[in-house]
Amino acid sequence: MNRVALLQVDVSDSESPAARIPRVLELVAKQKGNCELVVLPELWNVGAFNTGVLDTYAEPRDGDLVTALQAQAKSGNFWLHGGSFVERLPDGGMANTAVLINPTGEIVRFYRKMHLYGFDHGEAILLNRGTEIVTAKETPVGHVGLAICYDLRFPELFRGMGDQGVETILITSGWPTPRINHWRVLNQARAIENQAWVVACNEVGPNGSVMLGGHSMVVNPRGEIVAEAGTTEEVLYAEIDLSQVAQFRNEHPFQKDRFIR
Repeated sequence: MNRVALLQVDVSDSESPAARIPRVLELVAKQKGNCELVVLPELWNVGAFNTGVLDTYAEPRDGDLVTALQAQAKSGNFWLHGGSFVERLPDGGMANTAVLINPTGEIVRFYRKMHLYGFDHGEAILLNRGTEIVTAKETPVGHVGLAICYDLRFPELFRGMGDQGVETILITSGWPTPRINHWRVLNQARAIENQAWVVACNEVGPNGSVMLGGHSMVVNPRGEIVAEAGTTEEVLYAEIDLSQVAQFRNEHPFQKDRFIR
């Protein structure tokens, strides 16, 4: 058993990023001794729908925000999924990029969001999409795959993770209230399809005229929600038992019956 902490951050527009960043970093620091893995939501410093300030807060991979997250992981001696940040690319473009850091403060993997939300608006036209399925082995929750918010609607990405042997899927998100029922169903579906744990961290609060829906959750390989947050800022804890992955896959070896053209 390994314990995870999902930090469901309030990203209300009434709080500036300058105030939110140190507040959330302090909340991260408080998890020392409480868990083996801390997970933050998508673009938590500005909020997932505050697209008007993406360029203002874009920074390179070795910028102040990622460096501060590395320091927190090292001082807390835990793995840290730093949510995602606006990455300034070498060519001047931008990406919505997730970062996974180990307890020594070393960056293990970066993942650039593949599916950009907005239907020709917002991040869909402002950001560059990623092209690589990203996984990492030997974490406290096994072999993990990384995904961001809107990715959740595209099962092909998660099937690709499954083909690489992923046992746990880490999803950082800014999912809105009006479609929160989709959030719950899709998280369960991704767990069921891949017979893997799903750890999905969302935001709350009004951000860029959109209300974020919360309900961060942990779903087991059978598709059962074992822990779920509400609609206000909170820290959600859950125990991950990796033995359930192998057990369920052995009991119900669905994958061998896949039909692939």
